[in-house]
Amino acid sequence: MPKSVPHHALVVVADGHGAILLRNEGPAGDVSLREERRLSPKNLRDEGPSGSRPPEQTPRQTDEATFAKQLAEALYKMKQSGDFKDLVLVADPQTLGQFRDAMHKELEASIVLTLAKELTNHSIAEIADALR
Repeated sequence: MPKSVPHHALVVVADGHGAILLRNEGPAGDVSLREERRLSPKNLRDEGPSGSRPPEQTPRQTDEATFAKQLAEALYKMKQSGDFKDLVLVADPQTLGQFRDAMHKELEASIVLTLAKELTNHSIAEIADALR
């Protein structure tokens, strides 16, 4: 990996159905993750990602894009309140793209590492191994 995971970085492992928020408790370069909380989609039908759904997009794809938007908003609020300085994103390529589309510039500036892999159903140890 070109960059290491900084100490106390927030590691977000996400897909279109949920996210796991982990904290790196190891020193920079040594990944030792602890789970902080899990996020799941809320009020998908009421919010929507933005605008109207393209005709070629399925309702499931719309829900996934809506969750990516909700995740970006939640992380931006956390960033604003000083919950983290460095952010590591781990998500499948589609979720990463949707997340980037919804992300605030300040949140984008805090990203130190991105990993395009689907790891939400993996153990914390397997996630840590993927980041080493």
